[in-house]
Amino acid sequence: MNIVLNGEPRTLPGGTLLAQLIHELGLEGKRLAVEINREIIPRSLYAQTGVKDGDRIEILHAIGGG
Repeated sequence: MNIVLNGEPRTLPGGTLLAQLIHELGLEGKRLAVEINREIIPRSLYAQTGVKDGDRIEILHAIGGG
């Protein structure tokens, strides 16, 4: 299936869960804000949220500094 991730086209296998995508990107355990089709997805739903063909996903990674 084809999605748009942070403005870039990407192909994923069917049945991919949001948690799997985050794992593949190496972002597990990081402070993230995730939006699918302009809807914010709470961290508690990552493992239950399926990615669908045509989804537009934005993942923002919070970086602290000082």
